[in-house]
Amino acid sequence: MITVIDYGMGNLRSVVKSVEKYTSQVQVSSDPAIIEESRALIMPGDGAFGMAMQHLRDMGWVGPLLSFIRGGGFFLGICLGYQLLFSRSVEFGEHEGLGLIPGSVVRFPTSDLKVPHMGWNQVKFRKESPFLEGVPSRSYFYFIHTYYPEIEDDSWIIGETEYGVTFPCIVGKGNCVATQFHPEKSHKMGLKIIENFVRSVC
Repeated sequence: MITVIDYGMGNLRSVVKSVEKYTSQVQVSSDPAIIEESRALIMPGDGAFGMAMQHLRDMGWVGPLLSFIRGGGFFLGICLGYQLLFSRSVEFGEHEGLGLIPGSVVRFPTSDLKVPHMGWNQVKFRKESPFLEGVPSRSYFYFIHTYYPEIEDDSWIIGETEYGVTFPCIVGKGNCVATQFHPEKSHKMGLKIIENFVRSVC
């Protein structure tokens, strides 16, 4: 079973619908005990980093979630669910993240570019990943975000994009992968990532 984590941050329906294109074995849950019967977890999310971390702590997700990922469980993080994997964020003050990936989530610097970074942008792959099979490097994906990660361990980086600065937008190791962009909103190439993830799990 693939479980989409409901921690009160964002509309989950588009993610569930994208997974349902490839399997009926998907559910939504706010209960961390569901990890015991899950082969994979997907953590999407929209909103503020600090509030999201508070929800995860209050609902009891932090310890079980980290144990699941570090134990080799399949995990897909999307947008805010990607940023939360990092050590900290400076969004509306400094907030501690899950700390799986060393680095800080910071605001885009002041420039002529509009913030938030919203719309389609090209992603260049730095290394191969089974979750990117059939997806060419320099494909376009849909972004909407004001903050991005400054990563401290390049070994996590799978793909990068540019928007005033170059930043990692796909990270992962083992069965863990996460994207700053929304694969569920990125048409054919984004759905191919969802398909690859589901097929890896199933």
